[in-house]
Amino acid sequence: MRQTATLLLSIAAQAAGAQDVGEWNFTATLDGQPIGTHRFTVRGAGAERSVFSSAQFVVKWLGIPVYRYRHEARESWQDDCLRELRSDTDDDGKREQVDRRFDGECQMGFAYWNPRLVQQHRLVDPQTGRSSAVRFEALPDAQIDVRGRSVAAQGWRLVADKQRITVWYAAETGRWIALDAEAKGGRRLGYRLTADERPPP
Repeated sequence: MRQTATLLLSIAAQAAGAQDVGEWNFTATLDGQPIGTHRFTVRGAGAERSVFSSAQFVVKWLGIPVYRYRHEARESWQDDCLRELRSDTDDDGKREQVDRRFDGECQMGFAYWNPRLVQQHRLVDPQTGRSSAVRFEALPDAQIDVRGRSVAAQGWRLVADKQRITVWYAAETGRWIALDAEAKGGRRLGYRLTADERPPP
């Protein structure tokens, strides 16, 4: 669960156009049962973007909390390059903080809604600030249930650190709409949009 949660916690600006700002609200589930939320907000204009993400998970067994996760990250971007990362994570009692600048280098985070993400070979983990090798595999199109309706979607499998994450984009708009990941013990972690995407205030 911890390794999977680490890989789920990075966002970035879209490549171009008005669609690269807004707010995305996801419900996180484990084996289909809600465990929390993850909100993503992107602001900015032109080549500069600021990104904020906030996640809170609580996994329960027979009504008793057995795992807690809280994560917040603030990122500054110039085009497709991550310039600054500040994050604070409490992974079931294990605290981790990152305050790092990326001057003179161009690296991308786990930018699930950036169409250039699938061209990357290394990505920066927002929980640790370290980069890791990744690869992407195109998947057949599928129908994904989002907000109570079936949406035609294109999928990509992200492979990193022995983890498998499937990212889903709406076929009609190219927007990020869902995510599925393998968790420890054969369990399945999922993200689904719970509210319409909207511009930030």
